[in-house]
Amino acid sequence: MAKRITLGGGCFWCTEAVFTAIEGVIGVKPGYMGGKRENPTYEQVCSGATGHAEVIQITYDDALISLEELLYVFFYTHNPTTLNRQGADVGTQYRSVIFYEDVQQAEIAHQVIAKLHEEKVYPDKIVTEVSPASVFYVAEDYHHQYFIRNRNQPYCMAVIEPKLVKLLKGFRDKIKPELL
Repeated sequence: MAKRITLGGGCFWCTEAVFTAIEGVIGVKPGYMGGKRENPTYEQVCSGATGHAEVIQITYDDALISLEELLYVFFYTHNPTTLNRQGADVGTQYRSVIFYEDVQQAEIAHQVIAKLHEEKVYPDKIVTEVSPASVFYVAEDYHHQYFIRNRNQPYCMAVIEPKLVKLLKGFRDKIKPELL
């Protein structure tokens, strides 16, 4: 059955590229969530003034991949211990966040975080926000499939490509077969 979760792990160009590669993911849309301004633009969100995070809304088939598995990919492919920052991207718009759709998703998110803490996967505390989903604003068209359309751009080669290599090392069995 198709389900949906919205995740923010820094720049949505990076997270979109990662989750588009995952078997069981039906669709990935970049956008904005968690702020106070209606219909924000990319420039407004980047200013940090709207309160929105850059996010991806993932539609997935839970018969092929569980939310727990998606969250392990999420935590593996970004740094959930840096508050409002991913690499050189700094600001609340780049915060680590899980926007859940129902109580069960919230419980799973908290369980995964607790397990990662218990296993001491990260030397520092996970600061990922777990919040109820709010209005999702789809990003402008030029952000969709950004990596696929711009893979030779320096940002894509320096930031996104290493994330995909890491994904391949840690989750090869979760990658769509046509991408291997």
